[in-house]
Amino acid sequence: MATAGDPDIITDFIVPANVTTIDGNFFTFTGMRALVKSGPPTNTTTFTAWKAGLAEFQALNGQSVSYDVLYFPAGSINPPHTRVRPTGLLFLLQGIDDIVLAKSFKTEVATIQALKATLAPKP
Repeated sequence: MATAGDPDIITDFIVPANVTTIDGNFFTFTGMRALVKSGPPTNTTTFTAWKAGLAEFQALNGQSVSYDVLYFPAGSINPPHTRVRPTGLLFLLQGIDDIVLAKSFKTEVATIQALKATLAPKP
């Protein structure tokens, strides 16, 4: 049996008071297009995050979602974390996440990293 619910049963989306025209532009967020066109940053050695929440994208009002792009430099890991709701969607654009591999093969992250180190091409 499956059970589902709408976290905001009053509305599906809320039109802000300062918006008079609802068209495709209202539902289109363009703030992250540069990331898609240029790919991941090449000169970044630190963790970088880009965000599109309600303040940046008003069409999200009533949706109970936001968008985040998280850039982890080479060799870094996505630390264990929790969410307020048990939801999340991950798009891995480059490489294979060690945590995903460890869960898939039912082993530890350190084992995966050791295996990847031995399989890496030698310079």
